[in-house]
Amino acid sequence: MDPVIVVGAGPVGLTLALALARYEVPVTVLDESPGEAGAPRERRLARTAVLRPETAALLERLGCVTSEGTRWLGWRTLRRRTEVARIPFAPPGGAGKAAEPTEFEDAFEAGEGAEERPGDERHADPAAEPSPLHLPQHALTRELRAALAGEADVRIVHDSRVALLEQDSSGVTAHTRGEGGGDNDTVWRGSYLIGCDGARSVVRKLLGARFPGRTAVERYAVAALRAELPWPGEAVLHRSPPRGGEVTARPLPDGVWRLDWPLPPDGGLVTPDALLARVGDSLAAWCGEAPAYELLDTGVYAVHHRLARRWRCGRAFLAGDAAHLLGALGTQGLDEGLLDAENLAWKLALAWHHGASEALLDSYQAERREAVAARLRAADRMLPAVRGEGGWRTVRRTLVPGAARSHDALLTEGHLGRGLLGAPAVHSRTPLLPAAPPAGSVLVGTAVGAPVEDVPVTAPDGSEAWLRDRLGGDLLVVLVAPGTGVWERRHWVGAGLMPALAAAVSALPMAAELLVAEGYPGADAHTVLVVRPDGRLVAALAGVRAAELYACADAARGGAAGGSGGAEVPSEESTPQEATSEATANR
Repeated sequence: MDPVIVVGAGPVGLTLALALARYEVPVTVLDESPGEAGAPRERRLARTAVLRPETAALLERLGCVTSEGTRWLGWRTLRRRTEVARIPFAPPGGAGKAAEPTEFEDAFEAGEGAEERPGDERHADPAAEPSPLHLPQHALTRELRAALAGEADVRIVHDSRVALLEQDSSGVTAHTRGEGGGDNDTVWRGSYLIGCDGARSVVRKLLGARFPGRTAVERYAVAALRAELPWPGEAVLHRSPPRGGEVTARPLPDGVWRLDWPLPPDGGLVTPDALLARVGDSLAAWCGEAPAYELLDTGVYAVHHRLARRWRCGRAFLAGDAAHLLGALGTQGLDEGLLDAENLAWKLALAWHHGASEALLDSYQAERREAVAARLRAADRMLPAVRGEGGWRTVRRTLVPGAARSHDALLTEGHLGRGLLGAPAVHSRTPLLPAAPPAGSVLVGTAVGAPVEDVPVTAPDGSEAWLRDRLGGDLLVVLVAPGTGVWERRHWVGAGLMPALAAAVSALPMAAELLVAEGYPGADAHTVLVVRPDGRLVAALAGVRAAELYACADAARGGAAGGSGGAEVPSEESTPQEATSEATANR
């Protein structure tokens, strides 16, 4: 078959190319930039990304680590602080004078270097929460390119702007033109094509996909500086600084910090004096007096909320900023884009190697669009509460019914990746589930459609790993069997349920790996978990049920190749749960 074409060589496009390469799918990346030799090297310390632990784990599985090695891994190894830091701050009008700490500032992110294997500390303490990963975006792009350099089946073609797309029953033809246009038209043939070409996506326009939403939902100023602050390796959210509007400070390598604060909605210019005054106020509030610092980079950016109406058109797809824009209240657009890549990669790989049903290909839009739409709706509903538009009491009654949630709680939730603003989405309406719960289904600590918990597992050959380390390959079938860690492998591999389960797994309609776990949250002994390649739970079954296990695997692949799968996928028209977003978007 022809390679898969990825349009755009940003972090999302490179991650998708790397994920496909791990599935042994050849990829051609078409990029508008003139290439590393002729392009300026963008090293903006004020342009960074915050990734949820699950997303950072995806990068690690793909072999993407920084040249600093343990530093990157160490940032996300340490857990978020459980205590709340009490830090003096200067009250309004009290310049240079620290008041008694009548407010709390949350230390909401950890990241000092560590020597342990990534994730070991998290697993050693079940109550510990892994921290987000904060890194410069140019460093992420650099390391993704380094990982791709070892992939013989991935070709990155620079100076290639897509000008025309044509589709037929067997593939996609892309016509590209180099800088300056002219007659230098090149034709590329691909089995599938994914537009990862950003907010101004040419692919989206060529596909005719609408991109409704709101422009400049919020505006932020950002400054990157080098300074010694009281909490090395921890990010801090100051919710009531002297000049109003919260300030966040996140650590970067080499003593560098990124500070962000929202700007007034009037769209006025930010003068250098105003920016320096805000930096000085924040540092003085945290340190008692402003320490010496080196200003390295500044910027102003606007947050837009937009959602493409279609993410799939035949053999062409959209991902990342080409499909969605978000970023208010701590939501992270790049993190969502990398999750797009993870969701789509295994489905395209299955289609490329074995063929795929329409249900499998449509499930990408059904799952990821629903997840991002829920994030956008949550941010739109909570913005008035956090920003004080219309008063908190009215907002709490009409937009967050039944929740005694404060301004501070909502704001902190967004930055911590919790709740509707940041917690991992649950694909409860995915078409990749059996039409009805299989006979013998049981409840465990993970909802169907949610990411599985990370637990130690053992393969039948005796090799040990963490469950999430086995993602990104085949379907996983996990038997919960307490005591297997005590007995030698030769005693349990052919005993109890194992022979029948191994036979059932070998007969599944898609490749699957059998694993054994000593335990799983909420699961009884002899529970069998069916887990998708991207870590989503398909079902939990009581014991070995060959027919039900087959049905779960068949549903996970969307049914037989070429079929519809029998699942109904949301159409381009508005669905009830999207009505609020669409009404807002079309104002």
